[in-house]
Amino acid sequence: MTTLFISDLHLQADRPEIGDQLIDFLKTEAIAADALFILGDLFESWIGDDDPNEYHESIQSALGSVVKTGTPVFFMHGNRDFMIGTKFSHQTGVQLLPDPFVLDMYGKDVLLSHGDAYCTDDVEYQAVRTMTRNPEWQAMMLQKSVAERRAFVAQARIDSEAHGQSISEEISDVNVAAIEEAMEKHNVRLMVHGHTHRPKVHAQTVNGRTAKRIVLGDWHEHGSVLRWNQRGPRLHTLAR
Repeated sequence: MTTLFISDLHLQADRPEIGDQLIDFLKTEAIAADALFILGDLFESWIGDDDPNEYHESIQSALGSVVKTGTPVFFMHGNRDFMIGTKFSHQTGVQLLPDPFVLDMYGKDVLLSHGDAYCTDDVEYQAVRTMTRNPEWQAMMLQKSVAERRAFVAQARIDSEAHGQSISEEISDVNVAAIEEAMEKHNVRLMVHGHTHRPKVHAQTVNGRTAKRIVLGDWHEHGSVLRWNQRGPRLHTLAR
């Protein structure tokens, strides 16, 4: 059988075709898989598990259905949905993973990450990331009303888009040295991450050893999935 890895769907109500493709993927391929790993940015935004968002609830229901069939589903926070908490996990049965996480795949350790932590050349983004991942900051945000949090996210999205347009692709991408440091720290030669929306299989060297880094694609124009079985990992595009 096959283990599936996806990321960067950025689900939102005004892009229903992405959610429709995911639900079809869940009903067909995911229920027959060994496991499904979602490596962040499943949603375009998530302001807290207490948000009465009907669209998000429909996605949660679809994920819960997969778990009930016996396929374990794992989720790692992204830079858009890092406020997903234990209520989401309890309601769906989806298991939350830390970032990074080392997974044993057919006897080989694989480092999983959303990927944004390694975009170290983007100093401004890393400062924001440090702030928003702080539990005290998140607790403060959750004390605000849903309306206040929605307004904050709307402004943050505008600021993020402006920042993205102001920097080069090189700065917004992961730093290779940071990737190699992480792989060496966790003693792995395989890594899977998302975030950059630049699907590709990279060959590199870590501490004198050949290593491989697989970057997942986003779902904006079509789906992207990494299928991993006993023959190894294969990165595929899903037609829409």
